[in-house]
Amino acid sequence: MGTKSVVDLMESSSEVHFSGVYMDDIEQRNAGTEQPTTSATDMNKQPFVIGVAGGAASGKTSVCDLIIQQLHDQRVVLVNQDSFYHNLTEEQLIRVQDYNFDHPEAFDTEHLLRVMDKLKCGQAVDIPKYDFKGYKTGVFPARRVNLADVIILEGILVFHDPRVRALMNMKIFVDTGSVVIFIPFGPVGLNFTLRNSFCDIGEWISCTLSKIVHVLLTADADIRLARRIKRDTADNARDIGAVLDQYSKFVKPAFDDFILPTKKYADIIIPRGGDNHVAIDLIVQHIRMKLGQHDLCKIYPSLYVIQSTFQIRGMHTLIRDSQTTKHDFVFYSDRLIRLVVEHGLGHLPFTEKQVITPTGSVYSGVDFCKRLCGVSIIRSGESMENALRACCKGIKIGKILIHREGDNGQQLIYEKLPKDISDRHVLLLDPILGTGNSAVQAISLLLKKGVPESNIIFLNLISAPQGVHVVCKSFPKIKIVTSDIEIGLNEDFRVIPGMGEFGDRYFGTDDDRQVLLPSQ
Repeated sequence: MGTKSVVDLMESSSEVHFSGVYMDDIEQRNAGTEQPTTSATDMNKQPFVIGVAGGAASGKTSVCDLIIQQLHDQRVVLVNQDSFYHNLTEEQLIRVQDYNFDHPEAFDTEHLLRVMDKLKCGQAVDIPKYDFKGYKTGVFPARRVNLADVIILEGILVFHDPRVRALMNMKIFVDTGSVVIFIPFGPVGLNFTLRNSFCDIGEWISCTLSKIVHVLLTADADIRLARRIKRDTADNARDIGAVLDQYSKFVKPAFDDFILPTKKYADIIIPRGGDNHVAIDLIVQHIRMKLGQHDLCKIYPSLYVIQSTFQIRGMHTLIRDSQTTKHDFVFYSDRLIRLVVEHGLGHLPFTEKQVITPTGSVYSGVDFCKRLCGVSIIRSGESMENALRACCKGIKIGKILIHREGDNGQQLIYEKLPKDISDRHVLLLDPILGTGNSAVQAISLLLKKGVPESNIIFLNLISAPQGVHVVCKSFPKIKIVTSDIEIGLNEDFRVIPGMGEFGDRYFGTDDDRQVLLPSQ
């Protein structure tokens, strides 16, 4: 019980967490702060912005490097928050050991916002290079950065300011984890007693040979401390005593007070940093998908992708999993279909309507479109009928059967449509938009029946880019509403990553053995 852990010793420091960033400096800066102006730019031209935050030496740089490597076919720009430290005054330089570089006020956030605003507008910018020996910019030439598809903003406190967070399309927080770290020391050594015990601080062991301390750590703070010691002693030739003193006075308190609380803003939390290749692969796949969605939506303003949330991503994960049971597949598919139908209904025309509430007040609202029907492309489209009926009481639903093989999916087999369909808005139902051939045939039939092209809304769960191109180029006035854009089609013209044969999985005909299961 007499031995304290590293964390205990660091937290027992008598230094105030605010020390190092002087209060008079903060008041002066706040007094002269100008709010950054945001240009009225075309949103379609803006790049995809990724924020990467985490404690010092948590592995942020490794994560950024791996993302950049995998996005080699995209124009990617890395912006480091470290480039935007304030220049220290002469007085601050004299007391540099008391300056807190891990405090939010140590950064010129206004300058960062101006740079990010220009980058998002597609303008070239000059990013300063901070001299960590002289503690100022202007010593080295600035780095010229041009238009990019992806901007990665990395730094310990990039999630702290809400204005900076608002710029991001994706927020990643990097955690450390259980790893083995090799820390080479020069002519001095440090005695660690594990797990998390730390003894004989200040006792230096002189030796002529470099020593390698093998440290197995599980605590996040210990891992970051060990990495920081390695970096600052081996790479930056700093004295280990100064490293530990800075850690106890500023780094650890700043992490607890300012960095860790921003973890709640993260969309994704990566444990083990750059060692977590699975997480990084998934992130890159998601980025590619989003870039594809943005590109298609820029090309076709009639394409609508419902906003992705954790709930929607979770449901997609379940229905795409080949091991998901039929019961769960149907349940979560129905939930997603309902969302798509609701979103599609939002694109129908509405009329203004006033009603009297039970309190005798007047409420000004809207009335639903009355002339409406659904048309399902048999048989997968029939899975969407229940959601449509649940949203639109008594709605008429027609049927179209198209032969999907042999003749490129363009052979009409059967159709049964409302006689007055030409006077109605039509919700065309098919959960998968693949090649687009069946959709083109179905839409062509509706047009022959007198339905105006602008009155057709095509609803589906997932859409391949090839199908989107085919439908939107053939019928530019049709609206497509989908919940996800896929990577594309494979050599067999199957949607990837996809979810298999939707109709078979939904109606339970993908495996005849399922009828033998009691749960079925």
